[in-house]
Amino acid sequence: MPRPRIGFVLSGGGSRGAYEAGIIHYLRTDLARRMGRHVPIDIITGTSVGAINAAFLAATMDDPASQAEQICAAWRSLRIEELISLRPMDVLRAGRMMFGGDPPPPAPGSFRYGGLLDTSGLERFVIRAIPWRGIEASLRARQLFAISVSATHVGTGHTVVFLSSSSPVPSEWSRDPFVRHRAARIGPRHVLASAAIPMLFPAVKIGDEFFTDGGLRQNTPMSPAIRLGADRLLLISLRHVAPEPQVIQRERVEAYPKPLFLAGKALNALLLDHTEYDLARMERINQILDAGVASYGPAFAATMNDALGGMRAAPMRKIDSVHIRPSEDIGMLAAEFVAKGRMKVSGVVARKLISRLADGEAAHESDLLSYLLFDGDYASDLIALGRRDAAAKEDQLATLFDVHDTAG
Repeated sequence: MPRPRIGFVLSGGGSRGAYEAGIIHYLRTDLARRMGRHVPIDIITGTSVGAINAAFLAATMDDPASQAEQICAAWRSLRIEELISLRPMDVLRAGRMMFGGDPPPPAPGSFRYGGLLDTSGLERFVIRAIPWRGIEASLRARQLFAISVSATHVGTGHTVVFLSSSSPVPSEWSRDPFVRHRAARIGPRHVLASAAIPMLFPAVKIGDEFFTDGGLRQNTPMSPAIRLGADRLLLISLRHVAPEPQVIQRERVEAYPKPLFLAGKALNALLLDHTEYDLARMERINQILDAGVASYGPAFAATMNDALGGMRAAPMRKIDSVHIRPSEDIGMLAAEFVAKGRMKVSGVVARKLISRLADGEAAHESDLLSYLLFDGDYASDLIALGRRDAAAKEDQLATLFDVHDTAG
């Protein structure tokens, strides 16, 4: 029998995506040494910044040995002013738009529209940093089975899952009327559309339609990975979940009226992470299938799927998973990074704007800034955190990736 397929699910969160690079680095270095080989990654699904990391992984599957160093080097090279324009005229334009002004009309041939920030530098970086032809090469060589990136259709608000596969694209997809799938040759526009943080970044035109951040409805794209055939999942989230100290709770109450604090919390809510809910639902299905097999024998799953008929777009099957999420609050790390003066940015307006973003939230956290802090040193901190959190789950990861072909 063929070995189980491994799906790698990458979440959205702006500059928080450096955390995912740290986990990728751990998989390709420490875990590879433990297992004596590079671990297989068959299906990659990403949303928002996860789509950027997913595309990079897919495009470099021919060289797993250098993959980790390449992606970490790209993140460590970032400077915010090179990716997001923070000139005085940009700040004035954003201010006018916040008070109801219309965005400037798109230039002839432009594929961007709207957004408070000018992210043309980020777009150039993404186009330059990823060897885009490598995605199709990886699929043709069967080094990768499939990749998908999720975006939100501006006109309808529906999620559109763009996907490329080495096999025919499934004709059936989700029964959710608000989710669609489209076969596509994944390229820069699909990824930039998925990563267009709502309100802040411009929407991206694909064909005759505009798209924005896929995290609005599908921030951790588990479902596409399962529908593409993943039997095991490695899921990466970018939100820390833990009881907060009383002092932090009081600070949040005091900071509540501040517009920038509210903007950060609103962005968190828009990019809400449903991973716990999705994992709990998947575990319930696993338990039902285990109980059915124990009671009625190994044919239970096939019998159940036959009985369900057309009620589900994909058959029920058991999915094993490992979930890694930050052990520290990334918003707090961003606030501490700026408070310690580690932010390297030139220009008086840019420095004041970054400081204002940090000061405009709670004393010990800066959620809005943590989405926009495209700084190489900050990325290094998140890469290190990702490596530590992956190391804490090394045994689980080794079990997840312990797959091999068996004769059948």
